[in-house]
Amino acid sequence: MVRTEEWRRVGGTLLGILIVATAYYASGRIGLLLRVVVDGAVVTPLWLPTGIAVAALLWFGLRIWPGIALGTFLAIEHLATFQLADLGIIAGNTLAPVCAYLLLRRVDFRLEIDRLRDGLALVFLGGLVPMLISASIGAAVLVATGTLAPSGFWPVWSAWWAGDAMGVLVLTPLLLVVPRVRMPRDAYRVAEGVGLTLATGAVVLVATRSSLSLLFLVFPLLIWSAVRFQLAGSAPCVLLVSVLAISAATDEAGPFADHTLVEVMVNLQALNGSAALTALLLSALVTEQNNIRTEIERVCGELAEVVERLAPGRPGE
Repeated sequence: MVRTEEWRRVGGTLLGILIVATAYYASGRIGLLLRVVVDGAVVTPLWLPTGIAVAALLWFGLRIWPGIALGTFLAIEHLATFQLADLGIIAGNTLAPVCAYLLLRRVDFRLEIDRLRDGLALVFLGGLVPMLISASIGAAVLVATGTLAPSGFWPVWSAWWAGDAMGVLVLTPLLLVVPRVRMPRDAYRVAEGVGLTLATGAVVLVATRSSLSLLFLVFPLLIWSAVRFQLAGSAPCVLLVSVLAISAATDEAGPFADHTLVEVMVNLQALNGSAALTALLLSALVTEQNNIRTEIERVCGELAEVVERLAPGRPGE
């Protein structure tokens, strides 16, 4: 019986590794559809695999890290013939999510992201800080192998870091909230959710394709989604904003036209970062306040019951 349980655990771990590797590779293929070339190096403004890697580690623990390494290998092999130096990129892309996981565990991060501190932890300890590892190692490997000129280190490094960090800020919250999403029973809430989705898609298309500077129009919709639906509403909206904005940037359309690649990347990542921060932190704050209100109402109800039981009997009773 003990041996059977051990084999089941091993089989479950291997299955998890294969699932993570497949998801990492598939999302990498999707991310590469919106790739850009910076000084001869291929980077993407939104590297979705990092979001999958961090979410998978939070769900299943460190035992699935080989899936991240295998997925990175498959993604590299898709781009070019694998070389020994690419082991450095695999190491960097694996270490960064693992460090993110360890840092988040260190601060008692909750998967529900129902506290403001959880939102801040995911932003800084899950995204911005640990992704310095993958960007630094990856850009250094490209320079060391002669694929990238030393003068191109910082442009590629910044694009790599921003893409990895955005993958965590945009996709990880969505993946964490999906298992807890339930269809609202109120028809009005359903209609509001549909209206929010349609309005977000329409406004983002106009804002990212218009020659006018209208990118700020996405923020009222993000605030609406965060206040009314919290993370379940704001996370999909952020992903939609990010994908449509990247599509417009790679097409050099709307506000991204007539700019250098560096200027386009700066404007794009400023929009994506601001959108992700607004939605994630506001959602966490609203959820925390709602939980506090619910807890206060529960305590007040219990206190009222205690007072009612301790109150002296009415005259005539």
